[in-house]
Amino acid sequence: MKLPSRVLITEVGPRDGLQNEKQPVATDVKVELCERLLGAGVRQLEATSFVSPKWVPQMADAADVMARLPRPQGTRISVLTPNMKGFEGALAAGADEVVIFAAASEAFSMRNINCSIAESIERFRPVAEAAKAHRLRLRAAVSVAFGCPYQGEVPVAAVVDVSQRLRDLGCDEIGIADTIGVGTAGQVERVFDAVTRAVPREQLSGHFHDTYGQAIANVTASLRCGIERFDASIAGLGGCPYAKGATGNVATEDVVYLMHGLGIETGIDLDRLVDTGQWISAQLGRRSQSRAGNALAARREHNRMSERETA
Repeated sequence: MKLPSRVLITEVGPRDGLQNEKQPVATDVKVELCERLLGAGVRQLEATSFVSPKWVPQMADAADVMARLPRPQGTRISVLTPNMKGFEGALAAGADEVVIFAAASEAFSMRNINCSIAESIERFRPVAEAAKAHRLRLRAAVSVAFGCPYQGEVPVAAVVDVSQRLRDLGCDEIGIADTIGVGTAGQVERVFDAVTRAVPREQLSGHFHDTYGQAIANVTASLRCGIERFDASIAGLGGCPYAKGATGNVATEDVVYLMHGLGIETGIDLDRLVDTGQWISAQLGRRSQSRAGNALAARREHNRMSERETA
């Protein structure tokens, strides 16, 4: 299949990335991160999560973050809303899109939210109906679509089934997620080949973690399947709670570097993105997980030093 000329990257670092941080991240830092990402050309930004601060204290300032965000023309700000209380917070905060999720593994669903897959989707039905009533875009994720930490292999048929249920719920976009980062390129092609027989290709996106170093290969495999939407996290922010010490989401810098190398437009300024990745990593007191970001930053520093020596 011919590669697309343009892709849409949903930046999930401020939510999916920072949500995994054990130490509190200041609201000012969260807001500046979002501002920098929007300034770099990000047009779809997952900014925060309206969840109980008891369970996710890192997201307790969701309303404050949303109130302070700039809203450049043509951008879409999305938030995670696991229930109606979360939806009401998102609506009051002026979110453009709400995000829900369902697992492709019964074991994962029971261990994480204590209900079956079917029950979890029914729980989201009021959120979906409210989103449509208020003309908000509805995005969903199919978790553990390529492997589950509890049951291991996840049948492709299960991924298709959950994707169809979310389509029937009225979701505008459905992300097929490699939550634990075990997927491989061949597997990605098999899963997307099956899912695209049931759900229109243009409604699908890819969400990959880099636990086994396969995320960029899996993004490339998705492109070959005609997928044109991807989630990514600045500096590779995020973790994998099921694999101690493992890296998390695929880094936005790496995805943009790949796309630009293939001649695919993203609308994102890679230089500004690299600056942002280096900045947030410094704020968190550690090295960025983006290989392209670190390499480009190092090359930039080397060039600056060379210029000083020859001046």
